[in-house]
Amino acid sequence: MARRAAEGTDYLDTTARRALTLYLPLGAIMIFLLFPFYWMATTALKPDAELYDYKRFNPLWIVHPTLEHFRSLFTDTDFPTWWTNTMLVTVGSTFISLALSVAAAYAVERLRFRGSSYLGLSIFLAYLVPPSILFIPLATIVFQFGLFDSDWALVLTYPTFLVPFCTWLLMGYFRTIPYELEECALIDGASRLQIVWRITLPLAVPGLISAGIFAFTLSWNEFIYALTFISSSENKTVPVGAITELVNGDVYHWGGLMAAALLGSIPVVVLYSFFVEYYVSSLTGAVKE
Repeated sequence: MARRAAEGTDYLDTTARRALTLYLPLGAIMIFLLFPFYWMATTALKPDAELYDYKRFNPLWIVHPTLEHFRSLFTDTDFPTWWTNTMLVTVGSTFISLALSVAAAYAVERLRFRGSSYLGLSIFLAYLVPPSILFIPLATIVFQFGLFDSDWALVLTYPTFLVPFCTWLLMGYFRTIPYELEECALIDGASRLQIVWRITLPLAVPGLISAGIFAFTLSWNEFIYALTFISSSENKTVPVGAITELVNGDVYHWGGLMAAALLGSIPVVVLYSFFVEYYVSSLTGAVKE
């Protein structure tokens, strides 16, 4: 096996070949992926004079860096409140969605009832329904329950598009766990809840993390429901607050917008950096014991 691996990488034996076939493509991909963050950072750190005068200043470089846009974002807007609201809504909707998805995925994949495969397919098809169609009936329900302009309106509506995909993802991961483990536990007298808590969930940690990252990212960046169900500035989330409060008619405060976008992307970047290994392993269907 080791010999085959060595033979498979013989084409990387010289520095020129490694640079041409490995480092150059990876460098191009990294530049392509990181350039938006670089543009956000440079725009947020430039004074207004550099932002709009391209004749004297290069748009890709910062001549006189400043933190004025960050100061204005924290002092002249409700950005700290937006950030807190976004975190509370995202964490709450993610936990609710994971709990519902685990129960649904386990029931479909492990209980083996008639029609389970069709039920799993229908759950995933629900994810394909556009949010632009669902937000109208959901708005009626939110108004009837008196949840309009509150964080609970978002916490309770976000699972409508998070649960279907998370359930579908966890179904595929639960399918890779051997049934014999649960059968042995049942013979030893364990209940179904004990099996889920002590056997299935520990083996499905990469899948849970992958579903959690997906739910967290989608909730953090969600715009349509947050724009529809929230009206007051102090209850807005970061995506909605930045767009509605930092754009006055046809005047775009690009420095503040990029500062808000940069700070708003930090939680997602940190989350991916800590759990990227689990995320990749879950996509390949690996079972970590």
